[in-house]
Amino acid sequence: METDRLIIRPYSIEDYMNWLTQYKSRMPSQHKYDEGKIDMSICTENWFGELIDNHQQMALNDKVYIFGIFRKMDHTHLGSIDFSTIMRDDFQWARFGYTIHNQFWRQGYGRESAKAAIKFAFEQLNYHRIEAHINIDNTPSIKLAESIGMEFECIRKGFIHEFGEWTDNLIYFINSN
Repeated sequence: METDRLIIRPYSIEDYMNWLTQYKSRMPSQHKYDEGKIDMSICTENWFGELIDNHQQMALNDKVYIFGIFRKMDHTHLGSIDFSTIMRDDFQWARFGYTIHNQFWRQGYGRESAKAAIKFAFEQLNYHRIEAHINIDNTPSIKLAESIGMEFECIRKGFIHEFGEWTDNLIYFINSN
């Protein structure tokens, strides 16, 4: 996938140093849902290679598709986008996730990459319905979902186990037609 400023594609082993550098360059956490700086000490090149193999296997099994987001002008790793198949058959339904390293926030990369990835998911992965499951107080994620045409559908109570408890999530969706 390409946009004016971005290339969105599966990771390759050649991405390792770029990927690692950008994770290590993250700023401290900016809010509750921003991991900020992460301990990358276990993330060796071999570990990264196994991660890529795992990504490829999940894609071959139509379970999860994970794509790196790279700036076109200098190939800097900006973040990632993923689609998890919820159900196929008569549904063609997936969950959508996105993250941009916090040092690249507020530059439009999230919106630009999400719009391109959604188009790809409809046209190439043949999904009909894509959902974003968003914490109720995650305002930046809500704004991104709305900015790419996703619609609020409902609140799912006690939907995802995180932070040691079952949390409520907003469900935003977009369909292919």
